[in-house]
Amino acid sequence: MIRLDPATASPAPPPTVPTWALATGAASDADAAFQAGAALAALDTLARAQASWAGAWRQRLALRCTAASMRLAGRTEDEAALRDAWYLRPAGADPGPAGAIYGAWRQLAGQPPAATPDRLEKILDQLGLHWDGDALPDLCTQIEKLAVPQRSAPFAAAAIAAHVVAIRPDCELFAWWLADLVLAKSLRWPLPLPLLMAQAFGPASRDGAGGKRIRPADESFERAVCLALAQAAADACRLAAELARRAERLIAVAPKLRAKGAGDVIQRLLDDDAVSGSLTTKNLSRFAVRRLFERLQKLDAVRELSGRTTFRLFGL
Repeated sequence: MIRLDPATASPAPPPTVPTWALATGAASDADAAFQAGAALAALDTLARAQASWAGAWRQRLALRCTAASMRLAGRTEDEAALRDAWYLRPAGADPGPAGAIYGAWRQLAGQPPAATPDRLEKILDQLGLHWDGDALPDLCTQIEKLAVPQRSAPFAAAAIAAHVVAIRPDCELFAWWLADLVLAKSLRWPLPLPLLMAQAFGPASRDGAGGKRIRPADESFERAVCLALAQAAADACRLAAELARRAERLIAVAPKLRAKGAGDVIQRLLDDDAVSGSLTTKNLSRFAVRRLFERLQKLDAVRELSGRTTFRLFGL
């Protein structure tokens, strides 16, 4: 019998961001900040919750931010290619440049929002960027100064991004990564949510005149960050509602699964964006895992994410 923690199996329905908070034509900077505050208030409940599907939710947000990162990095990989680079590589193998960037966003989603020189140096390496190691302690100090309760969280996120780009214009990708970390530190979230990078090329991040992308060095960047956060929070809440329904279905069918070790596979599905169809575990062979996923598909409890008949990937 598969047993899951009842405290996390059926959480309350995820909140939604009010429609009025998503207007992109805010009349003033104060209006934009108010919209961001309303959206983050809705998202705050999810960021602190311990829902059974929270791991899959965070990692899917990381995947979305990575896909947007590819455009900024001058690469072409989409979500499907990024999944392949990460989940289909041999254990311990190098995921390649795109997969390494994905790993940086996954780490953001899976670790507390702490900034240390060693951690930031590793993140820079994963992002394919370089920074003077002696300057990283000063950057960590700046992060701590910005992430204080007295400062508005959206403005703190915008400030660290602008600070990084002012020093190193070639490190905008790192600036967006740090913006989400500082946002989480400011709001005292246990784990960050990858949010802003996914909006960097969206309507909220473009000026009204010619549609030019607003960058961290631009004068209107704070306002753009507020509007981007409102949209990002709404997208994250919608994704949470979708995954909550699918997780509820998966948990409901769990007692019907008799395969020894099925609980481990279910937990992986709840904790991550995807699980390889060729997975092997201590209790399940590759053939047994394949039969388990076939059973879960018949029960409408998982989706096949790759669209292939071989080298398949499954998730909520």
